Amino acid sequence: MHGGSAEMDINIIWSGALSVFMGALWFFVREKFEDIKRLERLLNITREEIARDYTTNAEVQRITDHIDQRFNRLEAKIDQLIQAGK
Repeated sequence: MHGGSAEMDINIIWSGALSVFMGALWFFVREKFEDIKRLERLLNITREEIARDYTTNAEVQRITDHIDQRFNRLEAKIDQLIQAGK
């Protein structure tokens, strides 16, 4: 009868140790998932800020084309003034 009681005690201790280990593991995994969610939110906010703060290539091209057109007109006016002065 003594042997059975010792075996039962070991089973209870082992069960308790496994329960503590699984609880700690669950806590660790849950914390990591929360960290990943937090990082995903921060990444999304960063993406939104970058999209808001920077221009697209199409916008840069449109602005560059507009500036080129203005310079072309200015060059044409300067050429007219030079031709008129000759």
